[in-house]
Amino acid sequence: MAIEPKIVERAATPYVAVRRAVTIPFGEVIPGIMEKLFAEVNKKRLQPDGPVFFKYNFINMPELEIDFGVPLARQVEAAGELVAGVLPAGRYVQLIHFGHYDRLIDATGFLIRWAREQGIRWDAIETPEGDTFVSRLETYPNGPHDEPDPDKWETIIEIKLRD
Repeated sequence: MAIEPKIVERAATPYVAVRRAVTIPFGEVIPGIMEKLFAEVNKKRLQPDGPVFFKYNFINMPELEIDFGVPLARQVEAAGELVAGVLPAGRYVQLIHFGHYDRLIDATGFLIRWAREQGIRWDAIETPEGDTFVSRLETYPNGPHDEPDPDKWETIIEIKLRD
């Protein structure tokens, strides 16, 4: 189930992440990546300031480059396995999806079709070799570790609009 897409304003948000090239399906590599992310965050004594997110940097289906990250209250330097960045402020199209992660491709497809019908353009570079996004996110306010019912898992899908 998804809530109707809408356009929202996001503030700039510092983050750290583990960046990986993955191939769909990539669910089996997520636990190891998240373990690495939180080991590095804890080692550097960083305090996450919100839920985990995946930032899709490059998409050439089924190949992806993703920052598996956490937001921070302040910007930090990249170190070790971590990349540091800032999710840019601006207008984003947002869709809130409730349900199992295996339905996220359908939810994202719905969001993209809706945006196309509205004449919305992404802040992205589209080429035959793939698409590079300024900020394309899936944020996970809850999940299997804190909610046993997959129908209640919440994922916020957001893609930055071109200014």
